[in-house]
Amino acid sequence: ALSLINLAGLYRAQGHDKEAEPLFKRGLDINEKCLGPEHPDTARSLNSLAGLYRDQGHYKESEPVLKRALEIFERVLGPEHPDTAAGLNSLAGLYQVQSRYTEAEPIFKRALEIREKVLGPEHPKTATSLNNLASLYQDQRQYKKAEPLSKRALEIREKVLGPEHPDTAMSLKNLADL
Repeated sequence: ALSLINLAGLYRAQGHDKEAEPLFKRGLDINEKCLGPEHPDTARSLNSLAGLYRDQGHYKESEPVLKRALEIFERVLGPEHPDTAAGLNSLAGLYQVQSRYTEAEPIFKRALEIREKVLGPEHPKTATSLNNLASLYQDQRQYKKAEPLSKRALEIREKVLGPEHPDTAMSLKNLADL
């Protein structure tokens, strides 16, 4: 199942969504049958499929899949697990692309809180959560809220990943866009 999902991810990166979707579905089916419908790998498969749907603009298909994945992460791994934070970020990101900002904000904040607590305040995934929340504020033209989050994300990435890392460059661009 993992190989199928990885291949589907490769197809997505190449812009071949049509070829990726059946592989994601097949990998999900295998995980559900072999590992069970409540296994974290099943939830990760759901998250991947939902990401494809979101990127294709199929928001109505994406949301229930993301919610199912998040429910599995919370039930099986716990409400403060890093995979739960990843699931929260995915759901909030879906709401953000639909301009459902009031729904996205508390979810992004919860993901950030989990990552700060579990991974630490200087972890690269904490920087990602900061960046996600800053992006949400930027979309709403709330630049005074976005700027300190973007600056903190940049500081973390420069310190932990280095000044030449692509994520650091992305943080610089995000800050410049404010």
